[in-house]
Amino acid sequence: MASPAALRELQRELETKADDLNKIQKDISKNHQVRKKYTIQLGENELVLKELDLLSEDANVYKLIGPVLVKQDLAEANANVRKRIEYMSAELS
Repeated sequence: MASPAALRELQRELETKADDLNKIQKDISKNHQVRKKYTIQLGENELVLKELDLLSEDANVYKLIGPVLVKQDLAEANANVRKRIEYMSAELS
């Protein structure tokens, strides 16, 4: 039979390992949420890019900055969306 001191030590080790496991589970959950967010944003940006590709060169494109719509060049909008897609794809891989 194990001594009471040895049992207390085992109990402390078990509690430490349980705490470590909880921290790891929280990290996994947080990482999953971030990945989910990037996946959704990536899909939205890919849809925006498809819509921009359908526009003619002289089409008006606006960007929402705060409560204001600001006119933006189509080529600039295209480049910005492509950069965001590239960034999010890199974050997901």
